Parts: sequence; structure tokens; C-alpha cells
Amino acid sequence: MEQPTMKQDTLSPAADGMTLFTTLVVQLGKATKTNDKLAALSGYFQQAPEEDKVWVIAIFSGRRPRRIVNAGLLKAWCMERSAIAEWLFDECYHTVGDLAETIALLLPETNLVAEPKSLSWYINQLASLQKATEEDRKAFITGSWSSMNREAQFVFNKLITGGFRIGISQTSMVNALAQSISLPATVIAHRISGNWDPAQVSFAGLLGEESIQQDISKPYPFFLAYALEDTPEQLGKPEEWQAEWKWDGIRGQLICRNGELFVWSRGEELMTEKFPEYHALREQLPDGIVMDGEIIPSVDQKPLPFALLQTRIGRKNLSKKQLQETPITFFAYDLLEWNGTDIREQPLEERRRLLEDIVEGLRHPALILSPKIIFSDWEQLTGMRALSREQGAEGLMLKRKSSAYQSGRKKGDWWKWKIDPLVIDCVMIYAQKGHGRRSNLYTDYTFAVRDGDKLVSFTKAYSGLTDKEFAEVDRFVRQHSIEKFGPVRTVKPELVFEIAFEGIAASSRHKSGVALRFPRMNRWRKDKKPDEINTLDDLRQMLAMYGNKKAD
Repeated sequence: MEQPTMKQDTLSPAADGMTLFTTLVVQLGKATKTNDKLAALSGYFQQAPEEDKVWVIAIFSGRRPRRIVNAGLLKAWCMERSAIAEWLFDECYHTVGDLAETIALLLPETNLVAEPKSLSWYINQLASLQKATEEDRKAFITGSWSSMNREAQFVFNKLITGGFRIGISQTSMVNALAQSISLPATVIAHRISGNWDPAQVSFAGLLGEESIQQDISKPYPFFLAYALEDTPEQLGKPEEWQAEWKWDGIRGQLICRNGELFVWSRGEELMTEKFPEYHALREQLPDGIVMDGEIIPSVDQKPLPFALLQTRIGRKNLSKKQLQETPITFFAYDLLEWNGTDIREQPLEERRRLLEDIVEGLRHPALILSPKIIFSDWEQLTGMRALSREQGAEGLMLKRKSSAYQSGRKKGDWWKWKIDPLVIDCVMIYAQKGHGRRSNLYTDYTFAVRDGDKLVSFTKAYSGLTDKEFAEVDRFVRQHSIEKFGPVRTVKPELVFEIAFEGIAASSRHKSGVALRFPRMNRWRKDKKPDEINTLDDLRQMLAMYGNKKAD
């Protein structure tokens, strides 16, 4: 396999790595088109110092440095340097919606020109302060603020406080790297996945072939499907397609290499220890295999609601009762590695045949073969799709039998054909300002249904409206606020919305007694009055029909 080599390097020896990174963040924040973001990333990777590139890959893929200063101290130091009162800081924070940006906007302007430093220098300095005194931390951070312009202050604050919300997908980053080094995007995507430490690996080491050999836990990039918006007839002949249920769980990869077992989520979280049910598979699975599938609680091979899985995820210690009531299984539907060989380029039909041999030969209760749906024509499959909820599924997956297992979201070979969501009409009762580009608008809402003469809150939502509609609701909130509780406004219950959601479960944590799965605003019901909204009894009926009564 090829090793990475730079196609070009226009960086001068005196270049300021932190300035390059700051410029990149500003460009990405302003860009609205994917190609513009791709160009900015590609240009950065062609110019930045080697040690900085590793950290940029890490930061944009969720591996941010550990926070060494809490928000309260950053706020206090900013107030001290800006000479402002706490109430004013809080008002500014509520308006801006982002701590790092609020601090950068409030800090006094500086004309000092700092000695050029790299991004990795700042990150290493922050890491060295983990065991330092509060006084030393304050001295470094406030000293850094004094030597930076406002844009650099913002980026520096982001390194301390959290992730960069600038809309960079893993695919965009991989494609930008592919434009800068002589490796295919699919190879890069694989090599930057898995469990690696940006403080311990070089750029060449991360993207070199030895990274695969050294990390036996390394997963493959997931192949993601596009939503099928039209009828399946557009896909051609039914016999060219494999249909499966689209399960509602955690997408994962089950890896068995060198006698060790690893479980990765699609979000690249190593979850092996969270699911002890899988540990016995380490001794029974053949060595050198990687399976793609869904992590799902199930009984008698029938999936249980996702809400039950959520009760397991956050617990460090699991009781015997919890293991018995919510047994976790792996619904396998693809094989990516066999006998230590990457077989993703083989047709789905062949990968599926090998997978069936493994799972059916093992017959272990924690490992289930996700069934294929047998159908003769699209009309028959459409009728079977209508039964998805009865199967504990969200709809269907359609996969071309001849397809390879690709990286990322690609059109053409894999499609998800989800069932229509559940919907309910409700009224908005609370509003809060959003984040990012919507930090000045009230875009996060709480909704309620009727229970006799009362209104009972049951869910929040912040997506589904157009920019024009958000602006219109924002004006309503400002003109019809009743009370203020910090950043939250109580508003007149006059605006009716249809909320769409994928599932419903019982919940003792909510006044309504229910929790919704993926709630969003489906449409603004300007044709309905507040006294026409649904009731709490309507939600309870949905719970009885589609939900789970033991979510928490």
C-alpha cells in the first residue's frame, strides 16, 4: 500500500501555524458551499506544519484536547480583563449563545504582535497545564489573549471550551486530504478511523500503512445510505436488490482480531465494555473478521425499543437485573473483513453468503443474522414496508446485490426507505435562542398538548422550519413574551405546530410521562387554533400502540 507523500508544500519556514489554523476556521465559518470548504481545507493541508495537521484531523473528527479550565474561571478572567459586571456578561452570553465567541467579543482589543507559534504548540502548552495551579493557568491564558487579535482569541477559546461547529463532515476532510497527499480517499478514511492519540502519532505515522498493522482494533469507515424520496420502481429490476429491515439501534462494527474483540459505534466510540453480552464471542468467532450491523436490545430475536438501549448506554456498572431485562444483541448484516482480508470490494451477495455461514454456524444468542426480506415485485415490498413498526423497524434498507462496501454517504447502491413518522399537533409555550448562526434568534422551542384545561409540556424541537419561518416565530416571541427565566421566555400559547417523531416511550422524567424519538417541527399549522391541538390522552394512545412502557 502506498505511503502518503505531499503533492506540494508552499509553507515558508517562518509561517505561523496558529495563524494558518485561525484563517482556516474563519474561512470555514463563512463558507456556505461544500466546494468552498473543501478548497479551504485542501489549501490548509498543503501549507500547515506536519505536527499541526494531525491535530486538525483530530479536532474536526471529535478528538478535541481535554479541557483544562472550567467555564466559570474563563468567565471570571474575561470579566476582570474587560471590566464588566456579571449581569452584562450573562446577557451577552445569552445573546451570542457560545462561550468562546462571547469572551472573544468582550476582551479588549490588543495591538501586540506575538512570536509565531504553531497550533500544536498551544495545544501542548494547554496539556502541560493540567496539573498546574489556577494562578499558572490564568497567567498563560490571559497572556495568550493579550497577544492575539479577536479571531485568534476566538479560536484559542474554542481549543479550551469545546468543538468547532463549522459544518465539516468526515467526508469533506478526507477529500481535502486526498487532494493534498498521494493516497485515495477510501484509504485515508480507513487510516484516520479508530483509536489513535494525536499527541502520540505523527502525520506520516497516522496516514502510513503501519497504522493499520499497529492498531488491531481499527474499524472501517461506515457505508451510509441516502433516503429514498420516491417510489422504488425508479431503482430498476427488483431481483437486483436486497431488502432488509431498517433497525432502530446503534450502528456498529464487531471486530475480532488476534484473539481480541472490539465493538465500535458509527460515531467512532469504542463501546466494547458497555456490552458484556458480546464478550463470549471473542472465544467463538473466527479470527480476522469485521461485521457491520446494529446494536439492539432484543428478546427472541425481536428488537426492543431504542429507549431501552438508552438506559444501558450511560451506566458504568450493570446489575444482573438490567442485563436480564435489556439483553443486547448484534444484528449483523454485512461482512467487511474475512480471514484478515479486506473484502469490501467483493459484491454484497458474496459478503452476505460468508456472513450467513459465520452467524448460522455459531448460533450464539448475542449474534443474530439480520434477515433478508423476500419479495417478488415492488408492490409487494411496499406492502411489507407498511408493517415496519410491527417488526420494531423504522422502514426498509434497499441494497444493490452487486454493490461493494463503500466509505461514507454515496448515492446509487444503498437506500433507506423509512416509513412515515408519527405526528401530533401541539402549541409552543417556551422559546430559547439557538446556537451558531441562529444565536440571535429564538429557534429552540418547547411544546405542549392539552390535558383538560391545562397545557402539559412534552417535547422540545429546534429544526424543521425555514429561515423565513424562524424569523417570523422570533418576532412573535419578542412581541408576546410573558415571563423570563434566564435565557428562556414563556410565550403566549398561540402558535400551533405539527411535531413529527420516529418513536415514543414511557418516561418518568417528563411531566407528560412520555419521551419522543427524534422530534422535529414537521410544519407550522397556521390553519389551526390552539384549542384544536392534540391531548395528553392522544399521546398515551400512541404510547399504547407504538411505544414502550418501561423506558426508564
